Amino acid sequence: MSSLSSIGKLMHLYLDEIEPGEETDAPEFLIQASAHLLNQKGGRNWIPVIVKETGEDQYEVIGNSFIYAIAEEAGLDRVWCIVADDSEDTAEITKVLAGEQTPKINLSKASRDEIMAALQFLIEQPGSPLKSVRLAVATSRIDEAPRQYWKNLEPITTLKCGITKGKKLDALKQVFYLTPQPMSETITDTAILKTLSTTDLKNMAKQRGISGISKMKKNDFVEALSKPSK
Repeated sequence: MSSLSSIGKLMHLYLDEIEPGEETDAPEFLIQASAHLLNQKGGRNWIPVIVKETGEDQYEVIGNSFIYAIAEEAGLDRVWCIVADDSEDTAEITKVLAGEQTPKINLSKASRDEIMAALQFLIEQPGSPLKSVRLAVATSRIDEAPRQYWKNLEPITTLKCGITKGKKLDALKQVFYLTPQPMSETITDTAILKTLSTTDLKNMAKQRGISGISKMKKNDFVEALSKPSK
């Protein structure tokens, strides 16, 4: 939608040409007090709003929505903006750089340092359900687990690292996502097998031609699959 000639430009746009997009969750006091100060100090937003073009002389905020809210509260006719392209990737990185969205890391491939930094961030959040989690223990156990095969974060609850189902597990979704590798039917490592779901274990057993699987429970699957195929 955005014309190539306008992308990346700093433009002084009329406020009534701009849709707010996702509105800021900043407290009303901060918006009102900042708007009052803006009017007192010259009425120019030195930090630009980031917008995308949605039509002829029509735009939508994709970043710095707090600045837009202040400009609107201050009653400005025009606001300084930078025009970005309209791709989803641009919208995501803009929100992250503006501090409006928490970036996520790929737990399937994350380094130990990245895992520790992400957990520490969550633990230190006000009212965090993870505040009782021991950072070093949780980091080590998650790092050493076969997370490259995980389809979701639930296997973390089996690692005995202080992270259980419910609010603690949900908190991890703020900073982690997964891109699981295809499951190999030849896995025999008991430590890996124990972290897999019963459904995955059952499918692996079928592929390896193990008999009696209809009566097996998870521990039975783990024991049977841990034996090398003949």
